[in-house]
Amino acid sequence: MREPFPPKPSFSRGRFMNHRVPSNRRYQPTEYEHAANCATHAFWILPSILGSSILYVLSDNHWETISAWIYGFGLSSLFIVSTIFHTISWKKRHLRTVEHCLHMFDRMVIYFFIAASYAPWLNLRELGPWASHMRWIIWIMASGGTVYVFFFHERYKLVELVCYVIMGFFPALVILSMPNRDGLLELVAGGLFYCLGMVFFKSDGRIPFAHAIWHLFVAIGAGIHYYAIWRYLYQPDALEAKTRHL
Repeated sequence: MREPFPPKPSFSRGRFMNHRVPSNRRYQPTEYEHAANCATHAFWILPSILGSSILYVLSDNHWETISAWIYGFGLSSLFIVSTIFHTISWKKRHLRTVEHCLHMFDRMVIYFFIAASYAPWLNLRELGPWASHMRWIIWIMASGGTVYVFFFHERYKLVELVCYVIMGFFPALVILSMPNRDGLLELVAGGLFYCLGMVFFKSDGRIPFAHAIWHLFVAIGAGIHYYAIWRYLYQPDALEAKTRHL
């Protein structure tokens, strides 16, 4: 009796995607996915550093300078740490302790990045009396998230995702108290890209290159938010002059 032909591997398996793992384990990307994970964030390291430097140069006062440093450090760290972690995970996966620590650091940086992204808006815009407290509350939230990752890394993935969502949306409520709401549309647009990207963030083993696609959504959302910060917080005089000219 002839042996049946073995089933042909589908596009979504084998080289391009591994099988999904249980919730208490970390997905292991394929070689192609590893390369995509590294490239999709490494590409943005230089632009993030350059963009941060531009905000620093445009700063006119002490608070603008501080905000530029905080935001720039958070933005650059997100892409740098992510790239280093994914590179180690790909090429030096035998360094288990180093890989584990970098994975924790990668998750912690996300909390810092969220807080740093709000820093220019909270520091440079006029806020309502209750909303002004968000300037320090958001850093308490980031610290709490960092402690959570340290003690419960990869144990309760859904809880970790909820923490990111809460920290991302809760400070956004203070925008409603700002007399000047220029940039609100860009903030919403960037937030939508982050939210849509979360679908891929939790789709490893279901969608090929899911994590790399998540990286692209993060880069687009960060780019939109950077544009809003540059245009509405660091170049208001240029914007007013353009408006008068029109």
